[in-house]
Amino acid sequence: MKLNRTSTLQAVMGAMLGAGVASVQAADLEFYFPVGVNAPAVATIEALTNAWAAKNPQHTVKAVYAGNYEETTTKALTAAQAGDPPQVAVLLAIDIFTLVEEDVIVPISDIATSAEDKAWMSSFYPSFMKDATFEGKTYAIPFQRSTPVFYYNKDAFREAGLDPDSPPKSWAEMIEVGKKLVVKDANGNVTRWGTRIPTLGLGGAWLFGGLVVSKGDVLSTDTGTEARFDTPAAKASLDFLLQLAAEGVMQPGGISWGDTPKAFLERQTASMWTSTGNLAFVSENAEFDWGVGFLPGGDGPGAPIGGGNFYIFKGTTDEERAAALDFIKFMTSPENAAVWAIATGYVAPRPDAWEMPEMKAYVQRLPQALVALEQLPHAEREFAVFQRAKVTQYLVDAIESVLAGSAEPAAALAAAQKKADEVLKEYR
Repeated sequence: MKLNRTSTLQAVMGAMLGAGVASVQAADLEFYFPVGVNAPAVATIEALTNAWAAKNPQHTVKAVYAGNYEETTTKALTAAQAGDPPQVAVLLAIDIFTLVEEDVIVPISDIATSAEDKAWMSSFYPSFMKDATFEGKTYAIPFQRSTPVFYYNKDAFREAGLDPDSPPKSWAEMIEVGKKLVVKDANGNVTRWGTRIPTLGLGGAWLFGGLVVSKGDVLSTDTGTEARFDTPAAKASLDFLLQLAAEGVMQPGGISWGDTPKAFLERQTASMWTSTGNLAFVSENAEFDWGVGFLPGGDGPGAPIGGGNFYIFKGTTDEERAAALDFIKFMTSPENAAVWAIATGYVAPRPDAWEMPEMKAYVQRLPQALVALEQLPHAEREFAVFQRAKVTQYLVDAIESVLAGSAEPAAALAAAQKKADEVLKEYR
Protein backbone atom coordinates (compact mmCIF):
# COMPACT_ATOMS: atom_id res chain seq x y z
CA MET A 1 0.00 0.00 0.00
CA LYS A 2 1.35 3.41 -0.91
CA LEU A 3 1.45 6.39 1.40
CA ASN A 4 0.47 9.82 0.14
CA ARG A 5 3.45 12.10 0.63
CA THR A 6 1.44 15.27 0.02
CA SER A 7 -1.11 14.38 2.67
CA THR A 8 1.71 13.52 5.06
CA LEU A 9 3.24 16.98 4.72
CA GLN A 10 -0.17 18.56 5.09
CA ALA A 11 -0.53 16.59 8.29
CA VAL A 12 2.78 18.04 9.43
CA MET A 13 1.48 21.55 9.15
CA GLY A 14 -1.94 20.73 10.56
CA ALA A 15 -1.19 18.42 13.47
CA MET A 16 1.58 20.18 15.29
CA LEU A 17 0.74 23.81 15.75
CA GLY A 18 -0.34 23.08 19.30
CA ALA A 19 2.83 21.21 20.23
CA GLY A 20 5.68 22.65 22.26
CA VAL A 21 5.94 25.50 24.72
CA ALA A 22 7.06 28.89 23.50
CA SER A 23 10.26 30.29 24.97
CA VAL A 24 10.55 33.91 26.13
CA GLN A 25 14.08 35.09 25.37
CA ALA A 26 14.97 35.52 21.71
CA ALA A 27 17.66 33.30 20.20
CA ASP A 28 19.09 32.34 16.82
CA LEU A 29 19.39 28.59 16.31
CA GLU A 30 21.27 26.55 13.78
CA PHE A 31 20.10 22.95 13.55
CA TYR A 32 22.19 20.23 11.89
CA PHE A 33 20.40 17.07 10.79
CA PRO A 34 21.33 13.96 8.77
CA VAL A 35 19.39 11.70 6.45
CA GLY A 36 20.27 8.02 6.62
CA VAL A 37 17.34 6.39 4.80
CA ASN A 38 15.31 6.66 1.59
CA ALA A 39 12.47 8.84 2.82
CA PRO A 40 11.07 12.38 2.34
CA ALA A 41 13.04 13.37 5.42
CA VAL A 42 14.41 16.75 4.35
CA ALA A 43 11.01 18.17 3.40
CA THR A 44 9.44 16.89 6.63
CA ILE A 45 12.24 18.28 8.80
CA GLU A 46 11.92 21.65 7.11
CA ALA A 47 8.15 21.66 7.61
CA LEU A 48 8.54 20.83 11.30
CA THR A 49 11.26 23.43 11.74
CA ASN A 50 9.19 26.10 10.00
CA ALA A 51 6.21 25.25 12.19
CA TRP A 52 8.27 25.78 15.35
CA ALA A 53 9.59 29.09 13.97
CA ALA A 54 6.05 30.24 13.18
CA LYS A 55 5.00 29.42 16.73
CA ASN A 56 8.07 31.20 18.15
CA PRO A 57 8.53 34.38 16.08
CA GLN A 58 10.96 35.78 18.65
CA HIS A 59 13.45 33.11 17.52
CA THR A 60 15.07 32.19 14.24
CA VAL A 61 16.08 28.66 13.28
CA LYS A 62 18.06 27.47 10.30
CA ALA A 63 17.80 23.77 9.44
CA VAL A 64 21.01 22.53 7.80
CA TYR A 65 20.97 19.18 6.02
CA ALA A 66 24.54 18.05 6.62
CA GLY A 67 24.67 14.71 4.76
CA ASN A 68 24.59 11.22 6.21
CA TYR A 69 25.22 10.46 9.88
CA GLU A 70 28.99 10.35 9.63
CA GLU A 71 29.18 13.53 7.58
CA THR A 72 26.86 15.36 9.96
CA THR A 73 28.90 14.37 13.02
CA THR A 74 32.12 15.44 11.30
CA LYS A 75 30.65 18.81 10.33
CA ALA A 76 29.24 19.40 13.81
CA LEU A 77 32.54 18.52 15.50
CA THR A 78 34.50 20.70 13.07
CA ALA A 79 32.18 23.65 13.70
CA ALA A 80 32.37 23.15 17.48
CA GLN A 81 36.15 22.94 17.46
CA ALA A 82 36.26 26.14 15.41
CA GLY A 83 34.17 27.90 18.05
CA ASP A 84 31.01 28.11 15.95
CA PRO A 85 28.90 25.07 16.88
CA PRO A 86 25.30 24.47 15.91
CA GLN A 87 23.07 25.06 18.89
CA VAL A 88 21.29 21.76 18.32
CA ALA A 89 21.85 18.70 16.14
CA VAL A 90 20.57 15.22 15.45
CA LEU A 91 23.56 12.90 15.50
CA LEU A 92 24.02 9.18 15.93
CA ALA A 93 22.95 7.95 19.36
CA ILE A 94 26.16 5.93 19.57
CA ASP A 95 28.29 9.05 19.09
CA ILE A 96 27.59 10.05 22.70
CA PHE A 97 31.01 8.81 23.85
CA THR A 98 32.82 10.76 21.12
CA LEU A 99 30.84 13.92 21.83
CA VAL A 100 31.48 13.64 25.58
CA GLU A 101 35.18 13.01 25.06
CA GLU A 102 35.44 16.00 22.72
CA ASP A 103 33.60 18.05 25.38
CA VAL A 104 31.27 19.66 22.84
CA ILE A 105 27.81 18.83 24.24
CA VAL A 106 25.84 19.86 27.30
CA PRO A 107 23.93 17.31 29.39
CA ILE A 108 20.28 18.00 28.62
CA SER A 109 19.46 16.98 32.20
CA ASP A 110 21.50 20.03 33.32
CA ILE A 111 19.13 22.27 31.34
CA ALA A 112 15.84 20.41 31.74
CA THR A 113 15.62 20.58 35.54
CA SER A 114 11.97 21.24 36.38
CA ALA A 115 9.52 18.53 37.43
CA GLU A 116 7.80 18.95 34.07
CA ASP A 117 11.12 18.57 32.27
CA LYS A 118 11.94 15.39 34.19
CA ALA A 119 8.52 13.96 33.38
CA TRP A 120 9.15 14.73 29.72
CA MET A 121 12.53 12.97 29.75
CA SER A 122 10.93 9.90 31.32
CA SER A 123 8.27 9.72 28.59
CA PHE A 124 10.50 7.96 26.05
CA TYR A 125 10.95 4.23 25.62
CA PRO A 126 13.65 3.02 28.04
CA SER A 127 15.33 1.10 25.19
CA PHE A 128 15.96 4.38 23.39
CA MET A 129 17.19 6.15 26.53
CA LYS A 130 19.93 3.58 27.16
CA ASP A 131 22.28 5.27 24.71
CA ALA A 132 21.20 8.80 25.72
CA THR A 133 22.82 8.68 29.16
CA PHE A 134 26.37 8.59 30.49
CA GLU A 135 27.54 8.53 34.10
CA GLY A 136 24.09 9.33 35.42
CA LYS A 137 23.34 12.29 33.15
CA THR A 138 21.05 12.51 30.14
CA TYR A 139 22.97 13.96 27.20
CA ALA A 140 20.48 13.35 24.40
CA ILE A 141 16.82 12.92 23.51
CA PRO A 142 15.60 10.18 21.11
CA PHE A 143 14.26 11.32 17.76
CA GLN A 144 14.80 9.23 14.63
CA ARG A 145 15.23 5.78 16.11
CA SER A 146 15.04 2.45 14.38
CA THR A 147 15.76 -1.22 14.31
CA PRO A 148 16.35 -3.18 11.12
CA VAL A 149 13.55 -5.50 10.08
CA PHE A 150 13.06 -8.30 7.56
CA TYR A 151 11.30 -7.06 4.41
CA TYR A 152 9.99 -9.73 2.06
CA ASN A 153 8.14 -10.01 -1.24
CA LYS A 154 4.87 -11.83 -0.53
CA ASP A 155 4.25 -12.43 -4.22
CA ALA A 156 7.62 -14.20 -4.46
CA PHE A 157 6.67 -16.33 -1.46
CA ARG A 158 3.42 -17.35 -3.17
CA GLU A 159 5.24 -18.20 -6.41
CA ALA A 160 7.62 -20.43 -4.43
CA GLY A 161 4.76 -22.21 -2.68
CA LEU A 162 5.52 -20.53 0.66
CA ASP A 163 3.08 -19.02 3.13
CA PRO A 164 3.15 -15.25 2.46
CA ASP A 165 2.15 -14.53 6.04
CA SER A 166 4.93 -16.61 7.64
CA PRO A 167 8.38 -15.08 7.14
CA PRO A 168 11.34 -17.12 8.43
CA LYS A 169 12.03 -16.76 12.15
CA SER A 170 15.39 -18.52 12.48
CA TRP A 171 18.66 -18.73 10.57
CA ALA A 172 17.85 -22.31 9.60
CA GLU A 173 14.45 -21.30 8.26
CA MET A 174 16.00 -18.40 6.40
CA ILE A 175 18.28 -20.78 4.50
CA GLU A 176 15.50 -23.27 3.85
CA VAL A 177 13.08 -20.60 2.64
CA GLY A 178 15.78 -18.66 0.82
CA LYS A 179 16.70 -21.61 -1.39
CA LYS A 180 13.10 -21.83 -2.61
CA LEU A 181 13.05 -18.11 -3.43
CA VAL A 182 16.13 -18.13 -5.66
CA VAL A 183 15.36 -17.83 -9.37
CA LYS A 184 17.82 -18.65 -12.18
CA ASP A 185 17.64 -18.12 -15.93
CA ALA A 186 18.11 -20.79 -18.60
CA ASN A 187 21.89 -20.44 -18.33
CA GLY A 188 21.92 -20.97 -14.58
CA ASN A 189 22.53 -17.33 -13.71
CA VAL A 190 20.73 -16.02 -10.63
CA THR A 191 18.11 -13.39 -11.48
CA ARG A 192 16.64 -13.24 -7.98
CA TRP A 193 18.42 -14.04 -4.74
CA GLY A 194 16.65 -15.40 -1.69
CA THR A 195 17.81 -12.60 0.56
CA ARG A 196 20.11 -9.63 0.82
CA ILE A 197 21.85 -8.59 4.06
CA PRO A 198 24.14 -5.55 3.70
CA THR A 199 27.58 -6.53 4.94
CA LEU A 200 29.82 -3.64 3.88
CA GLY A 201 30.78 -0.58 5.91
CA LEU A 202 28.96 0.79 8.91
CA GLY A 203 25.59 -0.51 7.74
CA GLY A 204 27.01 -4.00 7.61
CA ALA A 205 28.47 -3.62 11.10
CA TRP A 206 25.08 -2.45 12.40
CA LEU A 207 23.25 -5.47 11.02
CA PHE A 208 26.04 -7.77 12.22
CA GLY A 209 25.24 -6.56 15.72
CA GLY A 210 21.72 -7.92 15.29
CA LEU A 211 23.08 -11.34 14.39
CA VAL A 212 25.20 -11.31 17.55
CA VAL A 213 22.26 -10.23 19.74
CA SER A 214 20.20 -13.12 18.40
CA LYS A 215 22.95 -15.44 19.67
CA GLY A 216 22.61 -14.01 23.17
CA ASP A 217 25.54 -11.58 23.21
CA VAL A 218 26.38 -7.96 22.42
CA LEU A 219 29.23 -6.26 20.56
CA SER A 220 29.84 -3.67 23.29
CA THR A 221 28.84 -2.97 26.87
CA ASP A 222 27.22 0.19 28.25
CA THR A 223 30.53 1.55 29.57
CA GLY A 224 31.91 2.53 26.19
CA THR A 225 35.19 0.85 27.10
CA GLU A 226 34.66 -2.75 25.99
CA ALA A 227 34.40 -4.26 22.52
CA ARG A 228 33.28 -7.89 22.24
CA PHE A 229 34.43 -9.08 18.82
CA ASP A 230 36.25 -12.31 19.67
CA THR A 231 33.26 -14.26 21.02
CA PRO A 232 31.41 -17.45 20.02
CA ALA A 233 28.36 -15.36 19.08
CA ALA A 234 30.34 -13.13 16.72
CA LYS A 235 32.04 -16.12 15.10
CA ALA A 236 28.70 -17.89 14.65
CA SER A 237 27.31 -14.76 13.02
CA LEU A 238 30.14 -14.58 10.50
CA ASP A 239 29.78 -18.29 9.81
CA PHE A 240 26.08 -17.74 9.08
CA LEU A 241 26.81 -14.99 6.55
CA LEU A 242 29.26 -17.33 4.82
CA GLN A 243 26.70 -20.12 4.87
CA LEU A 244 24.08 -17.98 3.17
CA ALA A 245 26.47 -17.51 0.24
CA ALA A 246 27.69 -21.11 0.27
CA GLU A 247 24.10 -22.40 0.13
CA GLY A 248 23.33 -20.08 -2.79
CA VAL A 249 20.75 -18.04 -0.87
CA MET A 250 22.66 -14.73 -0.95
CA GLN A 251 25.18 -13.42 -3.43
CA PRO A 252 28.76 -13.99 -2.29
CA GLY A 253 31.09 -11.16 -1.34
CA GLY A 254 30.21 -7.81 0.14
CA ILE A 255 26.74 -6.26 -0.15
CA SER A 256 26.22 -2.51 0.09
CA TRP A 257 23.66 -0.76 2.26
CA GLY A 258 22.53 1.89 -0.22
CA ASP A 259 21.77 -0.46 -3.13
CA THR A 260 19.71 -2.91 -1.11
CA PRO A 261 16.24 -1.23 -1.13
CA LYS A 262 16.57 -0.69 -4.89
CA ALA A 263 17.47 -4.36 -5.42
CA PHE A 264 14.41 -5.37 -3.41
CA LEU A 265 12.06 -3.08 -5.32
CA GLU A 266 13.47 -4.31 -8.64
CA ARG A 267 12.89 -7.94 -7.56
CA GLN A 268 16.58 -8.79 -7.62
CA THR A 269 16.13 -10.20 -4.13
CA ALA A 270 13.04 -11.70 -2.54
CA SER A 271 13.87 -10.30 0.89
CA MET A 272 16.21 -7.88 2.59
CA TRP A 273 17.42 -6.66 5.95
CA THR A 274 17.29 -2.89 6.32
CA SER A 275 16.11 -0.13 8.61
CA THR A 276 12.48 0.42 9.48
CA GLY A 277 13.32 3.96 8.37
CA ASN A 278 12.92 2.68 4.80
CA LEU A 279 9.26 1.76 5.33
CA ALA A 280 7.89 4.88 3.66
CA PHE A 281 10.21 4.44 0.68
CA VAL A 282 9.23 0.81 0.15
CA SER A 283 5.55 1.58 0.69
CA GLU A 284 5.57 4.30 -1.94
CA ASN A 285 7.54 2.37 -4.55
CA ALA A 286 6.86 -1.36 -4.23
CA GLU A 287 4.79 -2.72 -7.13
CA PHE A 288 4.16 -6.03 -5.41
CA ASP A 289 2.64 -7.31 -2.19
CA TRP A 290 5.19 -7.11 0.62
CA GLY A 291 5.48 -7.76 4.31
CA VAL A 292 7.74 -7.17 7.28
CA GLY A 293 8.88 -9.53 10.02
CA PHE A 294 11.36 -9.73 12.87
CA LEU A 295 14.96 -10.36 11.87
CA PRO A 296 15.44 -14.15 11.72
CA GLY A 297 17.58 -15.11 14.70
CA GLY A 298 20.21 -17.61 15.71
CA ASP A 299 18.89 -18.67 19.11
CA GLY A 300 15.88 -16.37 19.16
CA PRO A 301 14.86 -12.88 17.98
CA GLY A 302 17.42 -10.11 18.19
CA ALA A 303 18.16 -6.74 16.61
CA PRO A 304 20.36 -3.67 17.07
CA ILE A 305 18.83 -0.31 17.95
CA GLY A 306 20.01 2.47 15.69
CA GLY A 307 19.30 6.01 14.65
CA GLY A 308 19.84 9.51 15.93
CA ASN A 309 19.23 11.64 19.01
CA PHE A 310 19.02 15.36 19.67
CA TYR A 311 22.06 17.00 21.29
CA ILE A 312 22.62 20.56 22.55
CA PHE A 313 26.11 21.95 22.05
CA LYS A 314 28.45 23.85 24.31
CA GLY A 315 29.64 27.28 23.24
CA THR A 316 26.03 28.46 23.31
CA THR A 317 24.28 31.07 25.44
CA ASP A 318 21.69 30.34 28.11
CA GLU A 319 19.02 31.83 25.83
CA GLU A 320 20.10 29.59 22.95
CA ARG A 321 20.05 26.50 25.17
CA ALA A 322 16.58 27.33 26.44
CA ALA A 323 15.34 27.82 22.88
CA ALA A 324 17.08 24.62 21.76
CA LEU A 325 15.38 22.70 24.56
CA ASP A 326 12.01 24.12 23.54
CA PHE A 327 12.75 23.18 19.93
CA ILE A 328 13.58 19.58 20.94
CA LYS A 329 10.40 19.34 23.02
CA PHE A 330 8.41 20.51 20.02
CA MET A 331 10.07 18.09 17.61
CA THR A 332 9.60 15.13 19.96
CA SER A 333 6.07 15.95 21.09
CA PRO A 334 3.59 13.09 20.59
CA GLU A 335 2.02 14.91 17.65
CA ASN A 336 5.29 15.57 15.85
CA ALA A 337 6.87 12.23 16.73
CA ALA A 338 3.86 10.70 14.98
CA VAL A 339 4.26 12.99 11.97
CA TRP A 340 7.95 12.08 11.68
CA ALA A 341 7.29 8.34 12.02
CA ILE A 342 4.56 8.43 9.40
CA ALA A 343 6.71 10.38 6.93
CA THR A 344 9.77 8.15 7.29
CA GLY A 345 9.04 4.81 8.95
CA TYR A 346 11.23 5.52 11.98
CA VAL A 347 9.90 4.19 15.29
CA ALA A 348 8.09 6.92 17.21
CA PRO A 349 10.26 7.07 20.36
CA ARG A 350 7.54 7.54 22.98
CA PRO A 351 4.42 5.47 23.74
CA ASP A 352 1.96 8.36 23.66
CA ALA A 353 2.87 9.11 20.04
CA TRP A 354 1.32 5.77 19.10
CA GLU A 355 -1.97 6.94 20.66
CA MET A 356 -2.30 9.90 18.29
CA PRO A 357 -5.27 9.55 15.90
CA GLU A 358 -3.00 10.06 12.90
CA MET A 359 -0.68 7.31 14.14
CA LYS A 360 -3.54 4.88 14.72
CA ALA A 361 -4.82 5.52 11.21
CA TYR A 362 -1.30 5.06 9.83
CA VAL A 363 -0.84 1.71 11.55
CA GLN A 364 -4.22 0.54 10.32
CA ARG A 365 -3.19 1.55 6.80
CA LEU A 366 0.34 0.16 7.10
CA PRO A 367 0.48 -2.54 9.80
CA GLN A 368 4.11 -3.27 8.85
CA ALA A 369 4.98 -0.18 10.90
CA LEU A 370 4.24 -2.07 14.11
CA VAL A 371 6.90 -4.74 13.56
CA ALA A 372 9.88 -2.67 14.67
CA LEU A 373 8.01 -1.54 17.78
CA GLU A 374 7.09 -5.13 18.63
CA GLN A 375 10.71 -6.19 18.03
CA LEU A 376 12.04 -3.52 20.41
CA PRO A 377 11.99 -5.75 23.54
CA HIS A 378 14.40 -8.09 21.72
CA ALA A 379 16.75 -5.31 20.60
CA GLU A 380 19.98 -4.09 22.15
CA ARG A 381 22.08 -0.96 21.93
CA GLU A 382 24.11 -0.58 18.76
CA PHE A 383 27.90 -0.98 19.01
CA ALA A 384 29.17 2.08 20.86
CA VAL A 385 32.56 2.78 22.43
CA PHE A 386 35.02 5.61 22.84
CA GLN A 387 36.99 6.15 19.62
CA ARG A 388 33.99 4.59 17.89
CA ALA A 389 34.99 5.39 14.31
CA LYS A 390 38.41 3.79 14.71
CA VAL A 391 37.24 0.75 16.66
CA THR A 392 34.22 0.11 14.45
CA GLN A 393 36.52 0.07 11.44
CA TYR A 394 38.35 -2.89 12.95
CA LEU A 395 35.06 -4.79 12.98
CA VAL A 396 34.20 -3.64 9.46
CA ASP A 397 37.59 -4.80 8.20
CA ALA A 398 37.15 -8.19 9.86
CA ILE A 399 33.71 -8.77 8.35
CA GLU A 400 34.73 -7.63 4.88
CA SER A 401 37.94 -9.65 4.83
CA VAL A 402 36.09 -12.83 5.76
CA LEU A 403 33.38 -12.33 3.15
CA ALA A 404 36.01 -11.54 0.52
CA GLY A 405 37.65 -14.87 1.29
CA SER A 406 40.95 -13.43 2.50
CA ALA A 407 40.59 -14.37 6.18
CA GLU A 408 38.96 -16.95 8.43
CA PRO A 409 36.30 -15.80 10.94
CA ALA A 410 38.17 -16.77 14.11
CA ALA A 411 41.44 -15.17 13.05
CA ALA A 412 39.83 -11.99 11.71
CA LEU A 413 37.77 -11.44 14.86
CA ALA A 414 40.75 -12.14 17.14
CA ALA A 415 42.82 -9.57 15.26
CA ALA A 416 40.03 -6.99 15.49
CA GLN A 417 39.67 -7.67 19.21
CA LYS A 418 43.37 -7.14 19.82
CA LYS A 419 43.33 -3.78 18.04
CA ALA A 420 40.17 -2.68 19.86
CA ASP A 421 41.60 -3.59 23.25
CA GLU A 422 44.72 -1.59 22.51
CA VAL A 423 42.68 1.54 21.79
CA LEU A 424 40.20 1.14 24.65
CA LYS A 425 42.59 0.20 27.44
CA GLU A 426 43.30 3.85 28.25
CA TYR A 427 39.59 4.41 29.03
CA ARG A 428 39.26 1.60 31.54
